[in-house]
Amino acid sequence: MAEKNTPLINELLWQINNHSDFEKWQSEGKLPGSLVSELCKSLKTEPLYQGQPSRFYASAIQSVSYIYKSWLKLQQRRQRKLEGQQLWLSMLKSDIELLKESECSLDILRKQAKEILTDIETAIEKSKNKSNSDKVLNKSSFLFDLYDKTEDTLTRSAICYLLKNASKLPKPDKPENSQKFAQRRRKVAIKIERLQDQIEGSRPHGRDLTGEQWLDILITATTKIPEDNKEARSWQDVLLTKSKSLPFPISIETNEDLKWHTNETGRLCVRFNGLSEHAFQIYCDRRHLHWFHRFLEDREIKKEGKDKHSSGLFTLRSAKLAWKQGKDQNEPWNANRLILYCTVDTRFWSAEGTQQARQEKEAKLLKTVDNMKEKGELSPTQQAFVQKKQSTLVKLANSFPRPSRQLYQGKPNIILGVAMGLDKPATVTIIDGHTGEAITFRSIKQLLGKDYRLLNRQRQQKQTLSHLRHKAQKRAGDNFYGESNLGKYIDRLIAKAIIELAIAISS
Repeated sequence: MAEKNTPLINELLWQINNHSDFEKWQSEGKLPGSLVSELCKSLKTEPLYQGQPSRFYASAIQSVSYIYKSWLKLQQRRQRKLEGQQLWLSMLKSDIELLKESECSLDILRKQAKEILTDIETAIEKSKNKSNSDKVLNKSSFLFDLYDKTEDTLTRSAICYLLKNASKLPKPDKPENSQKFAQRRRKVAIKIERLQDQIEGSRPHGRDLTGEQWLDILITATTKIPEDNKEARSWQDVLLTKSKSLPFPISIETNEDLKWHTNETGRLCVRFNGLSEHAFQIYCDRRHLHWFHRFLEDREIKKEGKDKHSSGLFTLRSAKLAWKQGKDQNEPWNANRLILYCTVDTRFWSAEGTQQARQEKEAKLLKTVDNMKEKGELSPTQQAFVQKKQSTLVKLANSFPRPSRQLYQGKPNIILGVAMGLDKPATVTIIDGHTGEAITFRSIKQLLGKDYRLLNRQRQQKQTLSHLRHKAQKRAGDNFYGESNLGKYIDRLIAKAIIELAIAISS
């Protein structure tokens, strides 16, 4: 994972970042479908990346694809924000500029703005009556739509005048404050600059396990003068960011890649395809132990049934093998420890839930088979594909023996609202959607109960960490003072209290 898989992912990220078509892919918001797998296929022949299990190569492809999918989505969102802010900056003009542009007096501009406002309010009322909805329509959205549709200079100036004043007509005897308006424009310009920096900033990069990249940037920063602020900021970002010292995790998307068994002492163990020579013992909390017993039970039933059952009904859906940071100063493989993250489908715990999931899978498979048959004459590959799906349908009919438990029936009229803030981390209200009345209310003090004192302790810790971070930055030292474990513990307590409250109300 450290010497082969993570360097492979780093190399894939680097090759994509420096590809001649990267700008094109960024504008399209996606990478070509087979790009990552083709790059990985070419790298597999190099000695540095050879000798990995096939699951590790598949995990590298999946990790890189996911990193770019999320990054490109974020870039698209930033681009939309940038375009919106640029449009708003072009519309945000002073009263003097608007009067000069429309070649009219302030009274005429206000009159036109009032007429537009009246028309919009009428349109909103008609829309409400037509849809019989209590949804509050936004005046500003109407104004922006109207701005795009019209080309009349006076109308556009009146729209800008209204938007600038929060979709209202200001008092005629209150002149515009030129200093405040200049500050307002400057704030929008700063937002645009920041968004541009984010869009043009660093691309996805890998993990610097050895710290060589950080050291190279440090040497460069101390021996070379940056060409511009952008380059200086990129160096600073690397030097002030704590690099991840743990390898990329291995994603296991196929639940049959995990082989469960018990050893001679009765402890649960698991083997992975491609690493079958290693048996990993399971150490977990007692509250999680029953899940692992279920994984073993599903596996044994399928094995004893000689593959008459489908792994599509396994409780385990996917897994991820990762490293967890340790506190010891020993060698990394001794200081850190392996963690297995498992994804489960809770419906497969009961016979009723399994039946529900089985029906969904059967319907999906039948639709796929029917669509293939509608194509007419099939190629040998397509025929094999259809045969495989039909075989899966037969296996799905053989359900796993599971305990009976009534399926949970939600109440759609019950609405749970959670308000989060800095002063009050969470405030919960449960409302009856039919009547609009509040069923119950819980403040942060009520949610935490006797543990509320921990919140004050956490706030004191945050102040201390903030002070230490400030002092470290002043002396150009390490400022890796993150959130304490107490904060994470309080978050879990709050989440647990909210879940218990929701279950109590719904039942």
